[in-house]
Amino acid sequence: MDLPFNIANHIDAALRVAAGKLGLIERGFQPEVRVADPANGDFQANGALAFAKREKQNPRALAQQIVDLLGELSADFELTLAGPGFINFRLQPEALLRWLQTYDSEQHLQLGAAHARRGQTWIVDYSSPNTAKQMHVGHLRSAVIGEALCRLLAFSGAKVIRDNHIGDWGTQFGKLIWAYKRHLDTAALAADPLEEFERLYKLGNHAAEADPAVLSEAQQELVHLQGGDATNLAIWQKINDVSLAAFQAIYDQLGIKFDYTLGESFYNDKVARVYQELTASGLASESQGALVVFHPEHPRFKTQPFLIRKKDGAANYASSDLATALYRSENFQADGVAYVIDFRQSDHMDQLFLTTKKWFEQTRRPLPQLEHVDFGTVLGEDNKPLKTRNGENIRLKDLLHEARERAFQLVSTKNPDFPEAERRAIADVVGVASVQYADLSQNRSSDYVFTWEKMISLEGNTAAYLLYAVARIRSIFRKAGFDPAQPPVSGATAPATAAEIMLARKLVKFSDAVQLATNNLRPHFLSLYLYELAGDYSSFYAADKVIVDDPALRARRLLLCHRTLTVLEAGLHLLGLRTDLARM
Repeated sequence: MDLPFNIANHIDAALRVAAGKLGLIERGFQPEVRVADPANGDFQANGALAFAKREKQNPRALAQQIVDLLGELSADFELTLAGPGFINFRLQPEALLRWLQTYDSEQHLQLGAAHARRGQTWIVDYSSPNTAKQMHVGHLRSAVIGEALCRLLAFSGAKVIRDNHIGDWGTQFGKLIWAYKRHLDTAALAADPLEEFERLYKLGNHAAEADPAVLSEAQQELVHLQGGDATNLAIWQKINDVSLAAFQAIYDQLGIKFDYTLGESFYNDKVARVYQELTASGLASESQGALVVFHPEHPRFKTQPFLIRKKDGAANYASSDLATALYRSENFQADGVAYVIDFRQSDHMDQLFLTTKKWFEQTRRPLPQLEHVDFGTVLGEDNKPLKTRNGENIRLKDLLHEARERAFQLVSTKNPDFPEAERRAIADVVGVASVQYADLSQNRSSDYVFTWEKMISLEGNTAAYLLYAVARIRSIFRKAGFDPAQPPVSGATAPATAAEIMLARKLVKFSDAVQLATNNLRPHFLSLYLYELAGDYSSFYAADKVIVDDPALRARRLLLCHRTLTVLEAGLHLLGLRTDLARM
């Protein structure tokens, strides 16, 4: 009998059946299965302890009663009791072998994982830069975290919709169009359109601040745009087209492709319905000429209203975001929406979610699970937000270019005999992956210090270290004359040495790392697992020779090599990293 992809869930189900026979489930028993300390086993169930204490029973005796009803697991696990009532589960070597034989490819790993969220639809709202501006380092975290979450959710069976909610509407366009009509440098526009748009916006903004007459003219340009003036719409469309092309050049390097790019302009004609419904339901009211929603029951928002229409009648972020929530519910029937937006927007997101919840309840609409996937700031080595020496934001295209150049130096130092074209190809993968992984290996809620020396290194928890592990495993097959896609592993026996068993046990826990990262919307749990797996593989490789004369022993160790390669590549792909290295 094949073992399921997620062993912890398999144990949880068996424990629930056993506890049900004892009448414990209806009294609130929870198995509490988790990954165990390796010294104790592979998994541990702690539920008997908490339940027995609450019911004033002997926890160890209760745990023993449960174990006595787990007979069908004894073929696959060594079951032991520890302490006051912990149940430990250690996979038998034959069970480890069966799992490794079943999950022999990235496709089969995904098929095993897909049960978790099959039937769910998730929208991931991420990246969301403003048009007419260059993407900079401040846009990095939303882009790479959001893409990793899309892949994790899809791997777990969800239908995922990627939405880039760009900032392509608002007062800044009045100033930009004003400057475009009067100060455009056509040669600069042809050479670097976004650079020229940024220059024009700064010029228009400065002029409007210095001269009320210019401000009035810029406001009229915005009125013309919002009224559908053909000239202004054509300028606005050109700005957006150029911006989206520049964004996509960055996204291509990061492996990102959106399903939808529904910016603020898309919702411009949909906010009136928001005002009408919120007012009709009694949630919104006028205050000092503006339309607001109060949440007096919330400690932080007792005196802080949620402004959804300005007193001059203009829409704002809140009205656009509410219209977005409604559109996603009605048009995509989303079960969940993850907003990958930095922590500084926490108040706005909390008020948005509160308002949406009340609104949908009033109108009897299904409420998706709304998640603010917040993240900290990228810091320089001075522990301040990362900037250039002159205080400007570092452009993302420049950051990725420098990453590739630094990776090229690393590859050239390690492999000076490789042709330059090959070193460049490897550096393209390693450089971009290093930037992505440095972010994804951090707890997203924390700030982190951006350090080139630590980021692009073959030591420590880095992309280069993991990619080198991938390349090293491939080299074993290449040197032995085997195709890693079809390794000669038939006849492999169960892992037997301490290093083999340690590595096999780690491979089985891939499913737990994926589940933990997905359920918590925190990719760093998967990053940590991959780093530990690479370390366990190094220990195995140092302890046990792979290419030996004994066919069964060689097949067993090649099996472990192949499955490690498969899991490492699958995990890196889930994080959005490329692994297409011939060698390294």
